[in-house]
Amino acid sequence: MTLRLELVRRCAEAFPPLETAFEDGLLCRGGDLRPEWLLAAYACGIFPWYNQGAPLWWSPDPRCVLPLEKFRLPRRSARYLRHRDFSLSWNTAFEQVLRACAAPRRYAGREETGTWINEDMARAYTELHRLGYAHSLEVRREGALVGGLYGVSLGRAFFGESMFHRESEASRAALAGLVTLLRQRGVLLLDCQMETPHMMGMGAELWPRERYMRALREAAPSPDELRRPWMPWTERYEYADGLWHERGEEGASCGSFRLAEYA
Repeated sequence: MTLRLELVRRCAEAFPPLETAFEDGLLCRGGDLRPEWLLAAYACGIFPWYNQGAPLWWSPDPRCVLPLEKFRLPRRSARYLRHRDFSLSWNTAFEQVLRACAAPRRYAGREETGTWINEDMARAYTELHRLGYAHSLEVRREGALVGGLYGVSLGRAFFGESMFHRESEASRAALAGLVTLLRQRGVLLLDCQMETPHMMGMGAELWPRERYMRALREAAPSPDELRRPWMPWTERYEYADGLWHERGEEGASCGSFRLAEYA
């Protein structure tokens, strides 16, 4: 399957104006989860959640954004991670990360069984990954997957979707690794979508819709401005010595994750 640019434009035109969203950010319901719908949505400042058999499309105001230059780990986390033998990779286990993000979580000793990442969403984002627009960051220790995140890239914007951890601080290691890679690639916008205490404690800000859309337009052109598809990110990377290195056919050794600059 290849990306059909004209269909992206038509999908973008089908969304209502963002100003018509409800107070909680819900904009509309319907459409489907083919790649053209998803990429049109992200380019228009919209993202999907899934509920009761149909996509729900959201555009909250304000929007949670993590400025890359303002990202900071809590000092306690930075100290912990300096002595933790985590290794990081990019795009080496997308489906594993997505499934881990979809698994039930435990909050305050109670297991939450519901998840918005159902089979339809999993198939849709796996296809986006195959096309080079959805990505995973993996955190491993002694070869075992202990944390990670996934999201969508469009131009010089990255939209974080979900993260998980099976060991303490593994999700913060994933986020620190993501920030390092996005800086290395010249990304201008890291969209966190919805406010959480976890993200706000690491430098995220709430931007009014007007400010968010200006930043989005700078980072990723709207569908009606495109002359060619957004370039996909098809590379795989390994993290070592403070930088991300493209992974060759034989792979590359992972280095421990050093976080001094984020303390």
